[in-house]
Amino acid sequence: MLYEGKAKQVFATDDPERVIVRYKDDATAFNAQKRGTVAGKGEVNNAISALLYPELEAFGIPTHFVARLSEREQLVRRVRIVPVEVIVRNRAAGTFASRYGVEEGRPLDPTVIEFCLKSDALGDPPMNAATAVALGHASEDELEALFDLAAGVNDYLLARFAVADLELVDFKLEFGVTGDGELLLADEISPDTCRLWDAETGEKLDKDRFRRDLGGVEEAYHEVRRRLEASVGLPLDLPEPDDHHHHDHHALHLDLEGEEPHDA
Repeated sequence: MLYEGKAKQVFATDDPERVIVRYKDDATAFNAQKRGTVAGKGEVNNAISALLYPELEAFGIPTHFVARLSEREQLVRRVRIVPVEVIVRNRAAGTFASRYGVEEGRPLDPTVIEFCLKSDALGDPPMNAATAVALGHASEDELEALFDLAAGVNDYLLARFAVADLELVDFKLEFGVTGDGELLLADEISPDTCRLWDAETGEKLDKDRFRRDLGGVEEAYHEVRRRLEASVGLPLDLPEPDDHHHHDHHALHLDLEGEEPHDA
């Protein structure tokens, strides 16, 4: 095993440019201060990511995903994780709502895209672009690339979740860089990393059920998977590509310094 994170394990393969990611049932919240187990979560998150990442690739977002190997495992390209997490917020919720004293669910126009330092020890503190550059975590060009990729992911996921009768409230993305400098969407997209509300009732169908002790965590995760699988192939209401979004992201190559390659 190369690495073990809060939700996944990473294993080497015979190919130095490919690794196997195994999804666990472990659940954490508040930077691992709260811990538990959600039965079947690893299988659900693996399935959802394996469904959405190829769809995002087809939309023009380069990702690390190669193939789903089993119920819990997938093969991905080996990357060095960029130490800047990107948070995309379509509505106020969670820490954002409490930080600014606004009602949860308030629409945000324009969509808010934030950067956080990837550091459990420091609680993933938010940082603006100047801070990220000044501390050497990323260059201005790299941050612009992260911003544009995140906006493209949001364009697709808003439409994709909508046809599954889900509202994408906010979500977290992590990116990685290959050995030859290609910037890829890494990590996962799942109820662990997204706030997803039922489009009609507003019922929470994501990790907030674990964070807030709402119960029904396993059922919510399985319901998200069921809806996404049932809505494969439905027409999406997607925006037209523009000069700043996803159509040219396969050409992005960066020279980011960071830790030993892993992906979890």
